[in-house]
Amino acid sequence: MLRWGIAATGGIARTVGHVIAAEPDMMVTAVGSRSLDRARALATELGARNAYGSYAELVRDPDVDVVYVATPQSHHLEVAELAIAAGKAVLCEKPLAATLADAEKMVALAREAGVFLMEAMWMRFNPLIRRLQRMVASGEFGRVRSISASFGFPVPERDHRLWNPALGGGALLDLGIYPLGLAQLLLGVPEVMTVTGAMENGVDAEAGILLSYRDGARALLDTSLISPLAGTAQVTGTRMRADLDAPFFATDRMVVTGPDGERREFVLDPGETGYVGEIREVRDRLAEGATESPVMPLDDSLAMMRLLEDARSRVIDPTGAAA
Repeated sequence: MLRWGIAATGGIARTVGHVIAAEPDMMVTAVGSRSLDRARALATELGARNAYGSYAELVRDPDVDVVYVATPQSHHLEVAELAIAAGKAVLCEKPLAATLADAEKMVALAREAGVFLMEAMWMRFNPLIRRLQRMVASGEFGRVRSISASFGFPVPERDHRLWNPALGGGALLDLGIYPLGLAQLLLGVPEVMTVTGAMENGVDAEAGILLSYRDGARALLDTSLISPLAGTAQVTGTRMRADLDAPFFATDRMVVTGPDGERREFVLDPGETGYVGEIREVRDRLAEGATESPVMPLDDSLAMMRLLEDARSRVIDPTGAAA
């Protein structure tokens, strides 16, 4: 049994915790939080025998093999650093950290200690996204020429963590990482990035991004905390086009159109979510003795943090000043 400790008790901790608990060869053995009462409540819900009122206690639990870091990104480095120092494998929610400097420190610590670390970018483990990636890699799709993707929705409650600069708020880190992540997965690092957008409440409230590549390929991406975006994606190659239903990063339906107009529909099997894929990836890589994932390499996580930090620096506030 692969034994997991859950760091934090919010919605994503609960969701992934239930996915772990449902796997026949995994179990949640402990939950940690700054609130012991919340840790006990989630531990009871997930069938975990131990609950702790601090993350330091959680990582010291001898019955924990892997720590899933589900705190706001402002606390990712803090918790991951404790877990790595304790020799625990780490699955850390996306984005890997709140800043590039934090992400670089986290990766350096894990590599120096020889401890497994992976960003929980569940989009990369969605079976339909993986199918699309294989089609592109095999040449079946042709050369990718354009990508369009969006993800955003209004968040009217200004006390929500997404509007809180101290918690790593803003559209880009939490939502924009998905459109950017799709472009990164299929096209790599761009030659040029153009960003338009606006600040509100001290965070990036919205951003439109154009990525341009050396071979002329491009990606048009959109994210927002103030507008209801479509959440779909379209990938166009020289031989095929793929349309991904919303939300594209967790899509359950993809339609591929070939050069003759023939349409093929791919539908996700029930239960085969990206969450399942990412926790099984941790299991499989640990069984091999690996310290990184080839599906979600740490160098890709660092490259994404560079893009996010660059994009955030280009969003302007209403007076025209840089963010």
